[in-house]
Amino acid sequence: MQVKRVFQNMAPYTPGKQIEEVKKEYGLSKIVKLASNENPFGYSEQVKQAIPNMLDHLEIYPDGYATQLRAALASKLGVGEKQLIFGCGSDEVVDIICRTYLENGTNTIMATPTFPQYKHNALIQGADIVEVPLVNGYHDLPNMLKAINKDTRVIWLCSPNNPTGTLINKEELVSFLNKCPSDTMVVLDEAYFEYIEQRKNPNSISLLETYNNLVILRTFSKAYGLANLRVGYGIASEEIATYLNITRGPFNTTSVSQLSALTALHDTEFLQKTHSRNLENKKAFMTACDNMNLEYYESEANFLFVKLPTTGDELFEYLLTKGFIVRSGEALGHPNGVRITIGSKEQMLELETNIKEFLAFNKGV
Repeated sequence: MQVKRVFQNMAPYTPGKQIEEVKKEYGLSKIVKLASNENPFGYSEQVKQAIPNMLDHLEIYPDGYATQLRAALASKLGVGEKQLIFGCGSDEVVDIICRTYLENGTNTIMATPTFPQYKHNALIQGADIVEVPLVNGYHDLPNMLKAINKDTRVIWLCSPNNPTGTLINKEELVSFLNKCPSDTMVVLDEAYFEYIEQRKNPNSISLLETYNNLVILRTFSKAYGLANLRVGYGIASEEIATYLNITRGPFNTTSVSQLSALTALHDTEFLQKTHSRNLENKKAFMTACDNMNLEYYESEANFLFVKLPTTGDELFEYLLTKGFIVRSGEALGHPNGVRITIGSKEQMLELETNIKEFLAFNKGV
């Protein structure tokens, strides 16, 4: 059976090392996973207590409209309920956008490196990919604008960007939107929105009223700690959301995931604690990197991309032997560095010690 030609040059997504895999391979009993930007503080206790009450009637299909979650989220964000699109994680919404707007003869613009699923899903739909390299870890917005032509359907802006963590501030974003053709969709992926310092918050939702071509993506997988339950969402004009909901599968989020997200949404105390602890531990780790003479990008997310005098793979492999899983820059399209999820205070102190040992060893070689 013949697949699309593009599949001949593609491969399935390769996740980072898994905990049980590393335990077995290195004979370790304790593993600290700092590779996938998961919440090291878990998730809301209210969700844990509520889940047993969500398990009745699993034989019945879930609410395909996510009515309760939709209403609560629309109220919290100050948008219309018909402006929302829910996905099995925000990466499914990325796929839905590509299936709805991209095809042969169109092109889509993105930074490089950035979240790889933009390119992956666009290629499957037959679109041409235009990649604009980051500048010092930031989106090169002027050259992204220059790359637009009559065939450009979608532009992807990941902010904070994965893997660098850098933020597009509101002034830059508004300037970009003012110069972008109104018939070209701009997708602002804010998967790490809840980690942004309040004084730097771009308040992007307010821009939807002015820019009908803007789509904003967010998720419950990161700061809310519900990565396993897969709930992401997009906010757009009613027209765009309607088209995306035509493409969306009718039962793509489960009742358990919807109700868990709804419960997590109301637990503002957990979210605030997650934000403050992440910021405190990230700043401490940045200071540690300064003391080790390691450069890094200014991150507004729950991770730090650290530049290295060696390949990222070397530190990645060394840390595996110590029971720490991070993400090598080589795997992310950014060599000579690693992306490290910010963990608990104790985890970061132990990680710092291991990195110091690695640097001392390599300096003496």
